[in-house]
Amino acid sequence: MTLFSWNRTVAILRKEFWQMMRDPVSIGMMMIIPLIQLVLFGYAINTNPKHLPTALVSADNSVFTRTFVRALENTDYFRIDYQPNSVEAANKLLAEGKVLFVVTIPSNFTSRFLRGHRPEISVEADATDSVAVTSAIGALNGLSSRVFNRFLIGNLADLKEPETKINYVVHAKYNPEAITQFNIVPGLLGIVLTMTLVTVTCMAITRERERGTIESLLATPVRPLEVMIGKILPYIIVGYIQVFLILLCGHFIFHIPIQGNLWLLLLASLPFIAANLSIGLTFSSIAKNQLQAMQMAFFYFLPSMLLSGFMFPFYGMPQWAQIIGDALPLTYFLHIVRGVVLKGNDFALIWPDIWPMMIFMVIVLFIAVKRYRRTLD
Repeated sequence: MTLFSWNRTVAILRKEFWQMMRDPVSIGMMMIIPLIQLVLFGYAINTNPKHLPTALVSADNSVFTRTFVRALENTDYFRIDYQPNSVEAANKLLAEGKVLFVVTIPSNFTSRFLRGHRPEISVEADATDSVAVTSAIGALNGLSSRVFNRFLIGNLADLKEPETKINYVVHAKYNPEAITQFNIVPGLLGIVLTMTLVTVTCMAITRERERGTIESLLATPVRPLEVMIGKILPYIIVGYIQVFLILLCGHFIFHIPIQGNLWLLLLASLPFIAANLSIGLTFSSIAKNQLQAMQMAFFYFLPSMLLSGFMFPFYGMPQWAQIIGDALPLTYFLHIVRGVVLKGNDFALIWPDIWPMMIFMVIVLFIAVKRYRRTLD
């Protein structure tokens, strides 16, 4: 027999090609995942976010304040979404993560400006995501008072000056020193839970199918929902062990203060852990082998990491990317963990982020139960 034969090589090549074509799911994943990466990094990722949600509390309704607000929005960094009646209501929006800035204009703004004094405007920024607010604060400091020059005519003409005459008092709340670890480490809690729990459970049923133990499971009187719950519960304990380890390391190694109630955070982690386990079981019930299950897990993990606000500012993404991000449990869990750890949020403030994860878990678990087969195909 010759040492090398092109005929034998081509035969093996044809065999591998046809075997690969018999697995269209894997082929589709290999084609779709690079396209998703291209679209996400090309269109959705933006390290210089603009049109950031802002709450305006204005006690002075004059032509000068209205001009200032217009100029503020024209910087393209601020978008006035809320105009609450009090600073307390605005701070609540800031704590919930609905806005990144609270701009407060005092009642004596116009009178102090016309007297040639330096009126103060208070700006409170949510510094838990320092990347998102840094550029906006820089644009704010560069906002010149020359925007008022068209009103400074006649007796008011001497008020025209090239330099700004407004004193911006900026408070970077929750992370005033802009420490990167304060933003990254709490977010890693959600990333680690998503990556490990989805990966482990996505092979739960496919592994039994490949090992041949699925027949014994199908022969038992156990119902599909009982199978799903039985496979989820052990990993909930594993998920909580991971939560404890990351919180302990974050506090004692990176010196991240835990401002809120630790037990509240553990309670809020339950629907997130269950949601990730449910999506893993759904992939496991759909996939025909462990390779497909792992590909589906990666297909889910990639947009979760990129569109949840962990790596890049959430409000810097286009609207279609934010809609996708709003459908992912990790987006809500990041709000919860950063809110409890860095802001000290209570249950009322994190509840709007808890119930979407519970709905996601119920829907996904329902799909997994429907896909589970009591008989072998």
